[in-house]
Amino acid sequence: MATLAIYVGAALAEIGGCFAFWAWLRLDRSPLWLAPGMASLALFAWLLTRIDSDFAGRTYAAYGGIYITVSLFWLWTAESQRPDRWDVTGAAVCLVGAAIILWGPRPG
Repeated sequence: MATLAIYVGAALAEIGGCFAFWAWLRLDRSPLWLAPGMASLALFAWLLTRIDSDFAGRTYAAYGGIYITVSLFWLWTAESQRPDRWDVTGAAVCLVGAAIILWGPRPG
């Protein structure tokens, strides 16, 4: 459960940081948005190092499914755009893939 919480926290931090840049460049918000955005991106990177895994690549690959799902949650809650059935189906497929990467049996 701690792994899932870290992944969700990392996804929120990454999305928040990237959205700060989006707001500045695409929504004509103040460049002051960049400071918390960069801090949020640093938090994202730090959180991913908290995942108990021997290999960074596997950690990042599994994170992809969580990121996609949390991105759709962001779409719905922060941008008031409800994900459609294709969004939800795609996220479900990605979560299955992430689970296989995280918890699939490994030799040795």
